[in-house]
Amino acid sequence: MMQRFNVEGRLPGKNEMDKASNSHRHAGSRMKKQMTHSVAWMAMGASLKPVEGKCRIRFLWHEPNRRRDMDNIRAGAKFILDGLVWAKILPDDGWRVITGLEDRFLVDKQRPRIEVEIIEETT
Repeated sequence: MMQRFNVEGRLPGKNEMDKASNSHRHAGSRMKKQMTHSVAWMAMGASLKPVEGKCRIRFLWHEPNRRRDMDNIRAGAKFILDGLVWAKILPDDGWRVITGLEDRFLVDKQRPRIEVEIIEETT
């Protein structure tokens, strides 16, 4: 079974996370908590069902341009995975549950977003 949901807009990248952490000792953790909860609410709003077995996650990163490096963009996966755990869609974001992560990077000037696909593995 495959489930999908969108994270509208852009998530902070690695550079933004580092800048926040370096600006104030609590700024980085505040950013992580805010982004994680935001993603969790988007996932819950999509009426996703809890994953019971193993799965892999596919991210389609739609950026408004090519300014940010792919590895910088991809750091936002931390917010998404932690948000899915917080929303109780995933029981855990470790190796016991997630068998792989896939990324694809695209440009959409009109509607930046992250399409997240949760692909449950059949045994």
